[in-house]
Amino acid sequence: MKFTNKQIDRYSRQIILKKIGVVGQKKLLRSSVLIVGAGGLGSPIAIYLTALGIGKIGIVDRDRVEISNLSRQIIFDTNDVKKNKSSAAITKLKKINPDIHLQSFNKNLTLSNIDNIAKKYKLIIDGSDNFRTRFLINDYCLKNKKILISGAISKFDGQVYTFNFTKKKSPCLKCFIPIMPANPDIDNCEFEGVLGTLGGLIGTIQANEAIKEILGIGDTLCGYILIIDALKLTFRKVKLNKRSDCNCNEKNK
Repeated sequence: MKFTNKQIDRYSRQIILKKIGVVGQKKLLRSSVLIVGAGGLGSPIAIYLTALGIGKIGIVDRDRVEISNLSRQIIFDTNDVKKNKSSAAITKLKKINPDIHLQSFNKNLTLSNIDNIAKKYKLIIDGSDNFRTRFLINDYCLKNKKILISGAISKFDGQVYTFNFTKKKSPCLKCFIPIMPANPDIDNCEFEGVLGTLGGLIGTIQANEAIKEILGIGDTLCGYILIIDALKLTFRKVKLNKRSDCNCNEKNK
């Protein structure tokens, strides 16, 4: 891969970083990330990964933009209301960085379609808003030994998890939440509310974790939960161990 002059200019501030350089930037441009959800988390994730130069990005979301989304889903504007989220997001991202191959999936992830959608992507970022989808993505990534970076927001609190299933020691989401909640399809933000800026905080951290995992730099969050209280502005890393009775002990070998 040979950089054009425009690419050298575009990525110059990253290329001069010793931990990235030309080799690292080429690695980013060769990488592929699937973002599930184009909402409060997916918006900043998609914007930053596109700007940073992730070569191939897919966005999965079948919802349409609603005016209530605009306070936190920063990739959209008033003119996008009633448009499909994944398609509208792709339109915006193409204007940010023409280098990137972008693909929209206007559908929900299901057990029957997840492999067809996700198999071409090396890293999955979960920005979904319900536990049924989170558990589905967790199980798929565990089975197929992919890296999963998951985030969650509600009210004034957020969490980030990195599950690197290419490593035997990685726990999974079910090590933390072993049983699916009683109402797995409910969007907690819709009923409990959420501070708009929290999506930016958590989503940007998810994007940052993705870059670290792709490049193999910094300290991984795998094996920990990062918990953020936006009101107190506290950040806590809590150790997350593999549960002895979790099926990730069998599948992650």
